[in-house]
Amino acid sequence: MSERFDIVIAGGGLVGSSLAIALEGSGWRVALVESAAPRVDLQPSYDERNLALARASINALASLGVWPLAEAQAAPIRHVHVSRRGDFGAIRLDAEALGLPAFGAVLPARELGNALLRRLEQCDRLARFAPATLVAVVPGEDHLAIELDAGGDRHRLTTRLLVGADGTASFVRRDAGIGTRETDYRQSAIVTTVTTERPLDGRAYERFTESGPVALLPMPGRRAGLVVSVPQAEAERVAALDDAAFLALVHARLGYRAGRLDRPGRRVPYPLRRLLADALTAPRRVLVGNAAQTVHPLGAQGFNLGLRDALTLAEVLGGAADGGDPGSATRLARHVERRRDDREATTAFSDDLVRVMGNDFLPLRLLRSAAFGVVDRLPPLKRQLALRGMGYRGDVPARTLSP
Repeated sequence: MSERFDIVIAGGGLVGSSLAIALEGSGWRVALVESAAPRVDLQPSYDERNLALARASINALASLGVWPLAEAQAAPIRHVHVSRRGDFGAIRLDAEALGLPAFGAVLPARELGNALLRRLEQCDRLARFAPATLVAVVPGEDHLAIELDAGGDRHRLTTRLLVGADGTASFVRRDAGIGTRETDYRQSAIVTTVTTERPLDGRAYERFTESGPVALLPMPGRRAGLVVSVPQAEAERVAALDDAAFLALVHARLGYRAGRLDRPGRRVPYPLRRLLADALTAPRRVLVGNAAQTVHPLGAQGFNLGLRDALTLAEVLGGAADGGDPGSATRLARHVERRRDDREATTAFSDDLVRVMGNDFLPLRLLRSAAFGVVDRLPPLKRQLALRGMGYRGDVPARTLSP
């Protein structure tokens, strides 16, 4: 016998879990399929990823009941300083001067994962299959038949809608025959944390260089998240440098805005690529998060964009009491339409920023310097830039507007 569901979410990561929570109380019969067994990780790590959460994402997580479970481990972003080595000028954004409490916050991905797991435990009507992976999807007349592998045991489900929240290498996307467009930036990001001589006090720095961007993100106390992009051919060598040599490389690019940096964590290079799905939907299937688009971490838009995917889908699906079919072509087309502007603008902005900021052509450098000067001197432009960075672009989900 097959268990029957209205919606099955493949992927229990940050985006998939957020969607499951957003659907709580909708009346739909929802299942979440997670490849790893749920486990709260209480141990901090010096080599963990840190997420720069946009204001819109914090509002949404608060409305989902997730943010109160993670807020104590977050550091607000109140100031942003953007510059390019070799160019004149900089863009300085100050939240208070723009009438905003903060642009967002930095939170270890582990802490957000822990908060989502705790919140999921409160979703009494959610069916969770973990650890389990999808191994087959067979279309029916008004449903999909799904087979799961749970450590050698097989489960059979039917669903009217299958959501692919299963990451860049999405099984749901590949099984549906949805192609992708990929860009290899030939760079790798080295992600770690460091100790700063002076507290960042809510300041985030983004410094562009001809070799790639460097970002320093505030964390509680004198810890800071660090992302260093290097040419892919140099990634292993840079990651293997001793602490002193690695920090010398960082200071050469970033300067000493936070004083001397110390105690870098373990460094692992991550190849940087962009992947865009050719379509967001197929019959009774929809993609969200990295399954739909994986973007360059520059501008910290990946999870923020994926969360808006999930929340928009939850709004489009509505509640079971409204009637109808959650996997109908009409509903899925409405989701695609609502996500179009935000998705296209955000992915294009990320890609353009990489290309424009990495180009050392002299006339372009002069144009960049002029643009930096203009934006930094005009508060309306700065506010518009800040609002876009905070996640307010296109037809935004209602949960992002306020807690």
